[in-house]
Amino acid sequence: MRKRSVVWLVLAAALALIAAGCGGGDEGGGGGNQTTNASGGGKKIKVCLVTDIGGLNDRSFNFLANKGLEDAKSQLGVDTRVIQSQANSDYIPNLQTCGQGGYDLIFAVGFLMGDQTHKAAQAFPNADFAIIDYAYSDADALPNLQGLVFQEEQPGYLAGYLAGLVTKSNVVSTVGGQKIPPVDHYIAGFQKGAKDANPQVQTPNAYSQSFTDQAACKEIALDQISKKSDIVFQVAGQCGLGALDAAKEKSVWGIGVDADQAYLGPHILTSALKRVDVAVFDTIKAAQAGNFEGGGVTVFNLENDGVGLGKISSKVPQDALDKLDAQKEKVKSGGVEVPNEVP
Repeated sequence: MRKRSVVWLVLAAALALIAAGCGGGDEGGGGGNQTTNASGGGKKIKVCLVTDIGGLNDRSFNFLANKGLEDAKSQLGVDTRVIQSQANSDYIPNLQTCGQGGYDLIFAVGFLMGDQTHKAAQAFPNADFAIIDYAYSDADALPNLQGLVFQEEQPGYLAGYLAGLVTKSNVVSTVGGQKIPPVDHYIAGFQKGAKDANPQVQTPNAYSQSFTDQAACKEIALDQISKKSDIVFQVAGQCGLGALDAAKEKSVWGIGVDADQAYLGPHILTSALKRVDVAVFDTIKAAQAGNFEGGGVTVFNLENDGVGLGKISSKVPQDALDKLDAQKEKVKSGGVEVPNEVP
């Protein structure tokens, strides 16, 4: 699943040397901090979170991860630290900082950090690692590393189904950040849902190649709207806020992603939710109780309320809501096959 290269071997060796030299691996071990925490029912642990380049101001993905961390701090009494990444080159040093700091549990937020997180988990074997949106192959499994993934195609499908029911132009569009699996899962589900609700609908899609450049996403959305799209679904983090701004400017519907973005205004039809905050909180709670499980993947979906839809506009007619509810039950029961790859 991951590319091998001399560069990665060098990075892995460097990380291992640093871990041994500073004792970070020993400090960060699951048994390194035995202070009892009454509110959490287990030891008091140290948790470090490294964001991807979207940053905490994306109001969705990284924002939610930090919310889960803050909830754990207030409810479980854990010690926390957040390190924001400004560029891809920051991932290794930021994860290294967490490892050297003796943190018991380290979160990497995002698919783009997959290789770096695996190297860090190897370099600091006494710390536990969890990564959002990345599933390692069996060959790459590590006992101290767990993938936390979501079936984004399910909330994407529901958002698309609703869009297909309410569109007046029969054109509903998507603005993706980069063409990576979590983004494409949303888009594939959205396109399928829209067409299931309305076989006449068209579903144009484009990628901004950024999760931060709001102007780029707004430009794409404005172009789609000029070509009759009356509903724009953003799947681009902070960049996608620009797409939603375009929807507001042109008086069409916008659909938020990851977090409930209804607060942006009445132009938000709904949001496709990915409860990253719940995933982070639950993982911290398990680690605190000594029940962290590595070496595999934890999946969040409609069945365990790991995904869903946010607030739906009050302007949506009741008959559409009834159809949406019925379709949701079909998806949950497996009666509808939802794709996760964009054609």
